[in-house]
Amino acid sequence: AVVSTQSTGVHNERNNLLKEIRESWKSSRLFMGRNKVMAVGLGRTPEAEIKPSLHKLAAGLAGSRGLLFTNETLESVKGWFSEHKKFCFARSGTVATETVVLPEGPLDMPHSMEPQLRQLGLPTRLKDGVVVLDAEHTVCTAGKAVTTQQAHILKHLGNLMAEFQISLVGHWTAGKYTLLQ
Repeated sequence: AVVSTQSTGVHNERNNLLKEIRESWKSSRLFMGRNKVMAVGLGRTPEAEIKPSLHKLAAGLAGSRGLLFTNETLESVKGWFSEHKKFCFARSGTVATETVVLPEGPLDMPHSMEPQLRQLGLPTRLKDGVVVLDAEHTVCTAGKAVTTQQAHILKHLGNLMAEFQISLVGHWTAGKYTLLQ
């Protein structure tokens, strides 16, 4: 069988979501690891490569990238990964996709969370066992990086702002490399 290799880019990487992908692609292998080690294994130069044009695939291994070894067609791989996107909680450094503003007044949170919310910078107090926001508060602004405190507040609010996605960057099969992006 001819094995094709896809170079993938991962956005907002989460281990549990990568595990789901590995479960869905049991007949294939997804490698996420040390890019330099994978590049050496493929061959960094035309002289060192184990198959023709693999050095081009190895050259694209940088940042959050990996390799998918599969017998599936390029079209089926592209189709599956273009549809497989999941939203997850934002982490520190994630660029906010929307502006989140909390209005003044009661918050739908348990009273035991009030001290933690105050520690995160929210102007809160307890009033008759209900968490109350004393003034309107902007949690994050669209287009700006989320801080650690903002990420915690967004998680408490249940706001899924980060999108987990794998995009195909390159494709190699039978000695031919194609750049997909």
